[in-house]
Amino acid sequence: MRIALVNDYEVVVRGIAAMLRSYQDQVEIVELDLNSSVGDPVDITLYDTFAATQGDREAVHRLSLNPLAGKVVVYSWNLDPQLQAAAIANGASACLSKSLPAHELVEALQAVHSGREWRDPERRGSATVVGGDWPGREEGLTQREAEILALITQGLNNMEIAERTRLSPNSVKTYIRSCYRRIGTANRSKAILWGVEHGFRPDRERVPPHTASGF
Repeated sequence: MRIALVNDYEVVVRGIAAMLRSYQDQVEIVELDLNSSVGDPVDITLYDTFAATQGDREAVHRLSLNPLAGKVVVYSWNLDPQLQAAAIANGASACLSKSLPAHELVEALQAVHSGREWRDPERRGSATVVGGDWPGREEGLTQREAEILALITQGLNNMEIAERTRLSPNSVKTYIRSCYRRIGTANRSKAILWGVEHGFRPDRERVPPHTASGF
């Protein structure tokens, strides 16, 4: 099963690739796309929504129209049923939770590839991060805090961030405050400067296939 990983942040797509490296007999990662279109034929394109638009927006629609992209799978923390339905209507074949352990993610991708229905196992308690990576993780930022900081660094205001992430404006403000505490800043301009200095600007390239498996 040939897979392309799509997100604007290299640390994010490399984190997914590292998460799947024990399953190279089942999954071949063909390329990692950073703000670029899929360039080689694959069976599945995994679209990570970190600091990106959700599955109901133009980015996923464009992917679904790319004959090289195969089946498009939205990989997200936000699995609201209405959002999932909109993503499917937009051309995605499935939406998968970022709380899936690596072996379940592989099983889900195999199900999508073969056209079988995938049911996310019932989980108790809150979802925890089980794999992958994101900018600022080594500084103690959670995945959501890092996503908010990435969007701040990109120049989005609070309402634009809420619209992009499908969080409430109050939730966005809460994440911003906790993010400021973690990185030791007191205002937006200093947070943007910190983000620029710590890799929170999007990357723009395609990682060649021969480097995509070296994890």
